Amino acid sequence: MPHTTHPSHQRPCGWNAWLTERQPSPALRGQSEADVVIIGAGYTGFAAASAWQQARPEDRIKILEADQVGEGSPGRNSGFMLEIALANDARPEELERMEKLNALSRQTMALLRERVERLGIDCQLERSGTYRAARSTIGQRALSQYEAFLKAAGLSYQTLNGNQLAERIGTRYYTQGIYSPDCYLVQPAALIVGLADSLEAGIELHEHSPATQIVPDGKKWRVTTPEGEVTAGQVILANNAFSRALGADSSRLAAIYTYAAITEPLPEPERQRIAATTWGLLPAHRLGCTLRTTADGRLMIRSRYSYERETDNARIEAELKASLEARYPELTPVRFDKVWGGTTGLTHNGAPLWGGIQPGLYVSAGCNGGGIVKGTFLGDALARHALGQPVEDIASLFGKASWMPPDPVRRLGFYLTSEMERRKAKNET
Repeated sequence: MPHTTHPSHQRPCGWNAWLTERQPSPALRGQSEADVVIIGAGYTGFAAASAWQQARPEDRIKILEADQVGEGSPGRNSGFMLEIALANDARPEELERMEKLNALSRQTMALLRERVERLGIDCQLERSGTYRAARSTIGQRALSQYEAFLKAAGLSYQTLNGNQLAERIGTRYYTQGIYSPDCYLVQPAALIVGLADSLEAGIELHEHSPATQIVPDGKKWRVTTPEGEVTAGQVILANNAFSRALGADSSRLAAIYTYAAITEPLPEPERQRIAATTWGLLPAHRLGCTLRTTADGRLMIRSRYSYERETDNARIEAELKASLEARYPELTPVRFDKVWGGTTGLTHNGAPLWGGIQPGLYVSAGCNGGGIVKGTFLGDALARHALGQPVEDIASLFGKASWMPPDPVRRLGFYLTSEMERRKAKNET
């Protein structure tokens, strides 16, 4: 099956639906030229554009976005901005490397916060910290491993029993948890839209302009969209797994869909008990449920995965309702306001696909759910790399994406592994 250059979602993004309607930037039309073209108006693409503009303010920089900003993957995530490693990435035996990664994450997060505050982006940014929680033996084991990393790294955290956790998040579903202060929560669509609407002079954004083809044109590259073409000396692929259709290595990258739903504002008694404060919870086990509240007293759940194609959202909605009702039976029947799917780029070993592909063509993909902060740093670093500037040793810090077998073996492996993990961790999903 040929890869596409951008996703097509069944339902609009819930986060974006609550924003004031904005006029999108004009689509790319006709023939034009640029010094650099960036494919993908997400956190990685915007960071690359800003770094390029700071280094070469006279260059012509174009960003091509397949959809409208806020409707793509950057607006569809859960809004966690982590200052330290994800639980699945954290390894106590690699403490020196993890400390470097954590320092880079804090530095990047500080720059993002400064930008939000300086530009007055109204995105509900709050340093709320994050919980990890477990119910089953396998979840508790994962939680213990993450605690070992936090302790070895000298990071601040609190261990919580089931009763203590229930006081914080209003459910007795979990038996134990950990609270870490090193995380911000944000309204992700509001953040990405705010960044889009405050781009530096010299950066030109074209929405509804999916790149359909990239081909050599002498010593340059010609990028084609449905209504236009642009020729540039440098091209950066920042559209995650969909970069495969434009030259990235498909043997190291897969597209995974995951699903989110968010309730109507909770009734007042439940709101005071569950959502009086803004909090977020990440699962101890990778197939578990992500939970968070919002500033207006809603409860969000994200869970379930599918390979390369979006699953029927109506079926997913029923499964998400069941998971949320198991955690909060007093909300039965749960009433969701919005349900939507989103994509992420997955690599076998969790390392990014990053760097040069051919002269003048670069990629940063395979975020593996690492999210806003990681994507921002890697985009900034890729622009510096393309410009020949000093850059951190990305391979030693993050690793290199490893090879995966082609379909149908890859697809079968994904579903077999997912089913085995789901059965082992059924109380976490």
